[in-house]
Amino acid sequence: MLVIDSHTEGEPTRVVAKGGPDLGTGPLSERASKLAIEHEDFYRPLVTEPYGQEAMVGALLVEPTNAECVTGVVYFDAAAVIGMCGHGTIGLAATLAHMGKIGVGRHKIETPVGIVEVELRDKNTVTVTNIDSYRYQTQVELTVPGVGKIIGDVAWGGNWFFIINDSPIDVKPDNIRALTEAGIAIRETLYANHLEGENGGIIDHIIFYGPALTTHGHSRNFVLCPDNAYDRSPCGTGSSARLACLAADDKLAPNTDIIQESIIGSSYTLSYQLSEQQNKASVSVVPKLCGQAFVTKEAMMVDNPDDPLRLGVNV
Repeated sequence: MLVIDSHTEGEPTRVVAKGGPDLGTGPLSERASKLAIEHEDFYRPLVTEPYGQEAMVGALLVEPTNAECVTGVVYFDAAAVIGMCGHGTIGLAATLAHMGKIGVGRHKIETPVGIVEVELRDKNTVTVTNIDSYRYQTQVELTVPGVGKIIGDVAWGGNWFFIINDSPIDVKPDNIRALTEAGIAIRETLYANHLEGENGGIIDHIIFYGPALTTHGHSRNFVLCPDNAYDRSPCGTGSSARLACLAADDKLAPNTDIIQESIIGSSYTLSYQLSEQQNKASVSVVPKLCGQAFVTKEAMMVDNPDDPLRLGVNV
């Protein structure tokens, strides 16, 4: 199996270029479900120790159903198959350029939640035009054991997010462990109270926001992913969901660039346009995010049946 690794603003992506399971030729949403249900022993070991790493997201290349797309892709992390991944799409574009599959310019990529567009500006710099994003619920109040009263928004950016605009913990690198534990407790409280996104969507990402630590930044975030790893990048789908919230609150005008900082200090340039298809619940936006990705490795993965940890470390 051929894999190509990259990182986007510090967050790793592993693209499965050759050798993935046959998921058929149906809609990508169906193929994603098939990967999740029938092939956990394939995708999970790729992004967990000892073959992967804690923060890694996988990207399985598949044939698109839309002929305008250069490829289809199904994303996953150690916990789940996920609908869309912003940093992964930036990493995928840089990887496709590394493979000689695309050049500078605009290209379409098909994901399980819709078609996104990437603009390759150079071999490392990519702008992603994401799917329509929107806020589903605002000012949701929770009482979280060990954390206290929390108020947040539920928003969609390709995955479902619970967004806390005023973090109860300073969003600084020294607090990564405390932020992680608080994020886990908030997610468990969401589940315990049966709080969901639209149509029963699972809210499995938590974002805390605090002041930027630079003079040019708009804010700094900490993003907890479904596998309880934190996002080293500012999170593309999370930033998309946040843009929808800022638009709904009239706190950011369309076509206005802002710099979103991550917990480690890397950044995306963000902006949005209003969507032509407005959501009934809130303002729908078409987010744009620009960041850099760097290819780090090409490797052939070995499936060794004698290795007792070939399915990953389970602790």
